[in-house]
Amino acid sequence: MAQAVPASVTRLIDEFSRLPGIGPKTAARLTYFLLRAPDDQALGLADALHDLKERITYCSICANLTEQDPCPVCSDEKRDQGLVCVVEEPLNVIAIERTGHYRGVYHVLHGAINPIEGIGPDQLRIKELVDRVASRPVREVIIATNVSLEGDATAMYIYNKLHGAIRVTRLARGLSVGSDLEYADSLTLAGALEGRQEMQE
Repeated sequence: MAQAVPASVTRLIDEFSRLPGIGPKTAARLTYFLLRAPDDQALGLADALHDLKERITYCSICANLTEQDPCPVCSDEKRDQGLVCVVEEPLNVIAIERTGHYRGVYHVLHGAINPIEGIGPDQLRIKELVDRVASRPVREVIIATNVSLEGDATAMYIYNKLHGAIRVTRLARGLSVGSDLEYADSLTLAGALEGRQEMQE
């Protein structure tokens, strides 16, 4: 029997379906939208994806995504290099930058401790954080992990690694439990930064 859908269409639907939050119906809609779109729009998307994979790397200092190393935040002399905000994901950096209240630098873990998913401290950028604190003039680490079991476990692990060496604080609990940092509004996030507290066991 003849194939009703061309293989290249099926392949793109399958690829879209692998993205988070994209189900088969949305994947099919996106695929057929691109088929109907002008060539420059579809090829522009392909070029953007190619550039993303070719040009993006990790900053050797903070592990955030960047096109230059060190990243613009780490290399900015106007930023407070002694104040390091630890976040789970690059999207969290964007959320905190949106507040306009933070002038320190960042450290991106690229995840949180989650034994069920097989993610332990060694899969995150925690060792790099500890090394950074030991080798650079850092006076305070603000732990801005998500308010969740995984975020709390990660925060406590980092606290135990750094406690006694430098000041370790955590964002104030103006953030609702179980919420992701990237979805917090700027006002709430700014308040959480301002009201950060010393971490305790």
